[in-house]
Amino acid sequence: MVSGTHAAHSIEVTAESLQEDLARLELQKQALERELAAVVAHLGSVQRALGALQVLMREPPAAPARAGAAEPRQAPAPRADVPSVDVTAKTPAQVRRTSGPSADADGQKKYGRLTEQILDYFATVGDVDVRARDVAAALGRDTDSGTINAVRSTLDRLVGTSRIRRSGRGLYRAKRP
Repeated sequence: MVSGTHAAHSIEVTAESLQEDLARLELQKQALERELAAVVAHLGSVQRALGALQVLMREPPAAPARAGAAEPRQAPAPRADVPSVDVTAKTPAQVRRTSGPSADADGQKKYGRLTEQILDYFATVGDVDVRARDVAAALGRDTDSGTINAVRSTLDRLVGTSRIRRSGRGLYRAKRP
């Protein structure tokens, strides 16, 4: 038979071990509750941002109003409990077909509209140094940094193909004939 002292010691050791486990589990519970609160907050902000983007994706682009034309109907706001499916999404093959230079009736490739606008601009300004921001402003594409960067990237491509030249840091000039 097991002595009473040995049994009491065994119970005492078990109780101490359980107390340590309890303290460790309490700390782990608090850490998990903080992490859950952070995840819930982030989830809420992502859901709000996604909802706003879905509304923007469903709204048709603004078109000039015509006399007697009916007002376009606005799409209803997405419901939070119903997952949405983008029926306008394109397959990779459709994206490949619609992106890149287009072909004219003779089958020759045309450059993008921005490239043509930039080349026309340089043809009109003559032999002067201009900055990308000035080109963007002249073309009405200085509304935000993204459109200015698109102009800057196109200018860099035109320099790379020797259609215009870089005359200094951030300066561009029409190519001399």
